[in-house]
Amino acid sequence: MLRKLWISGLAVGLAAVSAGALADHDRGSYRNDRHDRHRGDYDYARVVDVEPIRRRVRISEPVRECWDEAVHESDGPLSSRHAGSTLLGGVIGGVVGNQIGRGRGRDVARIAGALVGGAIGNDLSHQRHGDYYGRERIVERCEVHYRDSWDERIDGYRVTYEYAGREYKTRMPYDPGDRVRIRVDVRPARG
Repeated sequence: MLRKLWISGLAVGLAAVSAGALADHDRGSYRNDRHDRHRGDYDYARVVDVEPIRRRVRISEPVRECWDEAVHESDGPLSSRHAGSTLLGGVIGGVVGNQIGRGRGRDVARIAGALVGGAIGNDLSHQRHGDYYGRERIVERCEVHYRDSWDERIDGYRVTYEYAGREYKTRMPYDPGDRVRIRVDVRPARG
């Protein structure tokens, strides 16, 4: 008896669930039909013309240019090359000054001779070798500047299509080819 009651309850429950599901399906189907009718149907129209919409874009790209440059590295006016000539001139001047005078005068003559000889040796060194000694080396120098160029980009397409004997125009992000899918919306006229 309990078993029959349980099976009967199960059958009634299944029937109720099935009826609810069918009602929902019918309501959903009606809703979808109504929604589709509101949205319209789709068809294809023949494409008559496609014109790209072009835009010029400036492109700046960095360009690195390098060149070789000679750099003179100076030893300066008191370099060792000038110092040697100055020292030699000072020694010769001191020896010559030592030959002049006696006693205290000889000391003064020696110092004066060393100073004058050093100055003469330094001047001769500058005349012979120039004011600055040094060496020249090649250094690579580089700088970056920007070169502009122009590029043409396509922003979209002006599409002319024909449907039911009339021409229409639209803008699309891509070239549709020979035909374009359109939505046809037919509604009853009011009044």
